[in-house]
Amino acid sequence: MRATAVLAQARVEALLSLRRAESLLISFLVPIGILVFFSEVDALNTTLRRPVDFLVPGVLALAVMSTAMVSLGIATGFERRYGVLKRLGSTPLSRGGLLAAKTLDVVLIEVVQAVAIIGTGLALGWKLEQGAGLALVWLLVGTIAFAGVGLLLAGTLRAEANLAVANALFLVLLFLGGMAYPLARLPEFLEVIAHALPAAALAESVRAALRGASIPWDHAGVLLAWAVVAPALAARFFRWEE
Repeated sequence: MRATAVLAQARVEALLSLRRAESLLISFLVPIGILVFFSEVDALNTTLRRPVDFLVPGVLALAVMSTAMVSLGIATGFERRYGVLKRLGSTPLSRGGLLAAKTLDVVLIEVVQAVAIIGTGLALGWKLEQGAGLALVWLLVGTIAFAGVGLLLAGTLRAEANLAVANALFLVLLFLGGMAYPLARLPEFLEVIAHALPAAALAESVRAALRGASIPWDHAGVLLAWAVVAPALAARFFRWEE
């Protein structure tokens, strides 16, 4: 019964996401725009021969962050404000079930994003050679982590505050995430902070997987920790109404 309720709610969430066309447009245009711009502009200094080889994994991580944390979190925050979640609270769907349904919806959107980003990368000369399976695992783990962060903000802050915090956090994690440029280019104290955040952990884990390198357990451990702690906090402190 619980699984059926989660799947039914996930279907509703998917339909609602399709109605937020402007949000979906941003979720696609921003990552692809960054990929195309930095691939064509000689602004990166990496150990890789072509900028696109560095950028594709980072942009995949960026897409996960924008969809799972920002889009999901902001939409949920306003649903909470307008009483949508309060009505859901009177149904057999638990808080954990709601969070699971919303996460499933995010995964569906991310699949389409990944196809678009990979297609753009291939057009720019990127080659998918190995590690796709492991990269997918890290992207799923990252989705859980960022969905947990987004839902924690949405379920504890007022809608306007959640909107501001989610967007500000997105910008901070974009700059500290090693998605569009290497972490080594950051000042040393910022690099230390970046290594403890989920954005850099996801980008570096996906990048290592697609290079066929060994698992970077320092980054992977950080990502796994966020994927456990953030959803647990969201499920514990999420409030159905403001």
